[in-house]
Amino acid sequence: MVLFKQTLLIGILGVFLTGCSEFALLMSGSSVAISQNTYAKVYNGMDVLTIMNTKKSIKGHVYDNAKKAWVEVKEGSFSL
Repeated sequence: MVLFKQTLLIGILGVFLTGCSEFALLMSGSSVAISQNTYAKVYNGMDVLTIMNTKKSIKGHVYDNAKKAWVEVKEGSFSL
């Protein structure tokens, strides 16, 4: 279980840290529009499939899980 959590953490960090340059490029105004960004297209496609299967968007799942984790942290029952 610890190996899984470490692998998941590394994967999440890899996604966010490698996405920084694209975000900075988007914010500079000199890149491709957001609607033409490959990452945005992939995310939107995955979001549509998620909504079709679970009736909730990816952001909805993230919000619910973050809210649940926050409650666990407040109660002191959260552990990594």
